Amino acid sequence: MEEFLPRCPKNNRDYWTSPDFTEEKGRYWRRRSFVCRLFSEKMKALEEKIIKEGTVLPGDVLKVGSFLNQKVDTVFLKRRAEETARLFKGTRITKVLTVEASGIAFATAVALELGVPMVFAKKHPSANVSGEQYSSPVYSFTHKITYDIAVSKEYISLEDKVLITDDFLANGNALKGLIDIVKQAGAEVVGCCAEIEKGFQGGGDELRKQGYRVESLAIVEKMENGKISFRS
Repeated sequence: MEEFLPRCPKNNRDYWTSPDFTEEKGRYWRRRSFVCRLFSEKMKALEEKIIKEGTVLPGDVLKVGSFLNQKVDTVFLKRRAEETARLFKGTRITKVLTVEASGIAFATAVALELGVPMVFAKKHPSANVSGEQYSSPVYSFTHKITYDIAVSKEYISLEDKVLITDDFLANGNALKGLIDIVKQAGAEVVGCCAEIEKGFQGGGDELRKQGYRVESLAIVEKMENGKISFRS
């Protein structure tokens, strides 16, 4: 899909009766309206699961470990990966990039759908990682610490078209660090996708303003008094 699901004018009478209206345009918007409804219905399931199984903790922390980032509902994970692949259909992607550890399951599922390799940035020094690396500092909103993430230079090349994914998008610090790594490699960021975005923390909107394509499968607009509401 080109730019995913712009607002469909199917209820705009002026559009359908304008002199430049053609039947081809009509077929185009009817197809996209169907896809819009399909996407909305599938992602509604994610919102419902967040409300049913998620827990709001002090400090604007949303706990969804029962199905997303500790115990993984693999059938539902596949559905989310399919939707992500659909979002970026027509976009040339050569690698999916994420950061350890909770982003790995989603990134792997997405990479499988796209038929490309998955690479994850390591947060901690490892004895089995050697050679030159790209690294970037990242501040963790959840843990209130700054750590370096790193990827071996052999895993991202100048020719790569990279889709960055993560389980959560809050302040956007992890995605910014991953974008920095892709830039260091001279590769191209073709887009970012989060399973859950906390829209009220502004990270996703900031990246959008910088010109990055950011898609989120569910955007939490508010978390007040233990209740969760979503961006429409």
